[in-house]
Amino acid sequence: MDKQQEILKAALALFVEHGFHGTPTSMIAKQAGVANGTLFHYYKTKDELITALYVAVKKQMTDCAAADGMADLPLKETCRQFYTNALNWGLDNSTEFRFLQQFMNSPYATLLPDELKAQSHAWIELIKAGIKAKQINPLPVDYITSILSSHLFGVNQYITNANLSAQARKRIIAESFDMVWGMIAA
Repeated sequence: MDKQQEILKAALALFVEHGFHGTPTSMIAKQAGVANGTLFHYYKTKDELITALYVAVKKQMTDCAAADGMADLPLKETCRQFYTNALNWGLDNSTEFRFLQQFMNSPYATLLPDELKAQSHAWIELIKAGIKAKQINPLPVDYITSILSSHLFGVNQYITNANLSAQARKRIIAESFDMVWGMIAA
């Protein structure tokens, strides 16, 4: 693994464990096995490092959630698959998912440039298509994405803490999608 990847890996673990403010860059550099100057070679500021880590982790989740073959499904089933894939990714990548939740509930989320906010482009386009087809309520898209992400975070937390069997986990995921669909469907 290269130095930049080691920095991101160390930052991820430390930010989730200690928070953004409780993790000095010197701690990240030490855990990554690099000099502090090396960290600043790749990331000019701690804020830049946090944003870069968010972009990398969000891309992992989005790539997993937007799986091939979904375009051929009806809208509701495409949304179900996207939701299920994102939730399963979060359950399988708990540290990364906790980082996304931490980031989205921090002031850093409001500082993202629009081009980074658009990283959820596939999901946003799906919602817009659903509104246009009158299958999703004509609400502001950012309001709907907020409902969906809050729901994902909450269901992830429930499943993580409930110690469910694989069958019960699958049932909860399906039921939780039906619940959120009922909230946004036209």
